[in-house]
Amino acid sequence: MARPRQPIDLIVAKGKKHLTKAEYEERKKTEISAPCDKIEAPDYLSKKEKEKFHEIAQELKEIGIMSNLDCDILARYIRAATEYEKVTKQLGKIKFTPDKKSMVSEEVQIAEQIEKYNYLQKIQARLERQCNADARELGLTISSRCKLVMPKKEETKPENKFLKHA
Repeated sequence: MARPRQPIDLIVAKGKKHLTKAEYEERKKTEISAPCDKIEAPDYLSKKEKEKFHEIAQELKEIGIMSNLDCDILARYIRAATEYEKVTKQLGKIKFTPDKKSMVSEEVQIAEQIEKYNYLQKIQARLERQCNADARELGLTISSRCKLVMPKKEETKPENKFLKHA
């Protein structure tokens, strides 16, 4: 499997490959970059989800990894996270104690609660996997962010020893 092509600015910043100015310019021209001028939350998000969308989108824009093309995956991440929270709250409400006022036997009540708990746990696990996958794609996890970070360029250039001082 071939390595994914890295942006030319990242290659130059790492200093691992020395390119001529012509090679650099050629690579720079052939790179694809998406604009980030129309980052908007999709209509299917609730008002609270849209606020979260804009908050995360702003942070991603500040580090230079959010574009117009990423709006859909960010929205899917937020929807999955919202649903995950709802299911987790429902799981917390389940009590494995029988209701004394009910006409159904204690064993049946507990069995129903266990069945409901198992069902919600499966949904929770699916939503968690979806959140994690989307978070990795967006660079929201520590490990994925480490792969995206560009090394900082040195501000000062070393002094040229062969340059004659007047």
